[in-house]
Amino acid sequence: MSMSLKPWQYRGQALALALCGVVLLSACKDKRIDPDAPASEPVAALQQLAQRVADNDLVGYAKAAVPPAQYARLQGAWNQGHSRWPLTELPLDGQLLPMLAALSRPDAPQRLQRSFDTQIAGQASQVRQAAHSMGLFGEQYLRNQSEYSDSERAHYTQVVNALSRWAAAAPLTDKQRAKTTITLLTATARTAGLSTDAELQAAGMEESLRRLGPFVKAFKTALASYGLSLDGALTELRGELTSELGDDAVVRIQYTLAGEQIEAQVRMTRRDGHWYVTRTLEDTDALLQAADAAQAEHDARQAAEAEAAATVKDGASAPAKP
Repeated sequence: MSMSLKPWQYRGQALALALCGVVLLSACKDKRIDPDAPASEPVAALQQLAQRVADNDLVGYAKAAVPPAQYARLQGAWNQGHSRWPLTELPLDGQLLPMLAALSRPDAPQRLQRSFDTQIAGQASQVRQAAHSMGLFGEQYLRNQSEYSDSERAHYTQVVNALSRWAAAAPLTDKQRAKTTITLLTATARTAGLSTDAELQAAGMEESLRRLGPFVKAFKTALASYGLSLDGALTELRGELTSELGDDAVVRIQYTLAGEQIEAQVRMTRRDGHWYVTRTLEDTDALLQAADAAQAEHDARQAAEAEAAATVKDGASAPAKP
């Protein structure tokens, strides 16, 4: 099965963006949003998604992200091998399984600790420089990517810069923190038991998401130990409705990431009486269309092979002519 890859290559920044920005799409105004103002339905829908991720409830997130009928079809597409949604919503979806595989190896704690000791421990100035360079690279990358709108590019640039400044100041070279983090992540990765696509396929969508929940929690716990609270960003997300026309709405949101306020606008769509992130609906609609086409091709190929096999069998069993 061929899965599409997102174009993010810097892992720590990308996963942080995936977890705390999965429902955030573009930058906007400076006016602070009143956290005590009653939430409109579109805002409440966004906050529900953020809370599900904060609770490490990936199944709950998936169910809240799309209409029930869409969810059922996505489960079917997973079972047929045509989808890994919502994992493909992560900017580093192509790196998730390799990361889990590396963390799950029997010698992972020792191997990763050796790598830390030789490459990172005692290299504070080099790590700060690398964090700064990564921020510059991220900005340049975003400027050169035509697939992003101007507002999306502005939002992602805010995130990259905030994470770059956090990484430059965080105690990433602390040996004891590294040991604790390695122990935590390797243990939870092994418990998940999901390091290959075949294992995801065998587990199914919901079971895979349930088993990944503790790993997401461990990853956020590790980041929090270095001063980056993703749960804080998620649970304190504020929003206000800026426009609503029929089944379309725009929500302005604010959240704090690494001590910096990030602002964005999110397009929302009402479908079957409930509000969903427009981008998510567009992505899953396209995914299911491709999955249906792939399954139809698979079924047609199987039918042709069965027909050919039957023809050969009939020919072999026919009596020879005198």
